[in-house]
Amino acid sequence: MAKKQVNDDALITTIISGIEDVKGKETTILDLREIDNTVCDYFIICEGTSNTQVNAIVNSIQKKVSKELKDKPWHIEGEDNAEWVLMDYVNVVVHVFQKHIREYYDIESLWGDAKTTLIESKF
Repeated sequence: MAKKQVNDDALITTIISGIEDVKGKETTILDLREIDNTVCDYFIICEGTSNTQVNAIVNSIQKKVSKELKDKPWHIEGEDNAEWVLMDYVNVVVHVFQKHIREYYDIESLWGDAKTTLIESKF
């Protein structure tokens, strides 16, 4: 059975809302569609201040996407230590970092050719 296609814009909006619900910080969207040989169309990157908040962000995203779009991630990695959790929604990959891990890997710089959109925090 094929995975149901969810509109990327609706998925991104719902993910951002899930991040904001639990006060995730420094949310950035990287549009990778113009770059050759990428694994997905978008990265959404955000950070939490602790393992607890990183897990809360991941849970919030999962619940919101499941409830509103009836979709779930294809794969999730990193929940055990909650320093960098990757949520793979196929076309959209979400990276939820703790600040020091985000700074260390600096994936925004690795994908410097991507169109970047910074989401203004509501708090």
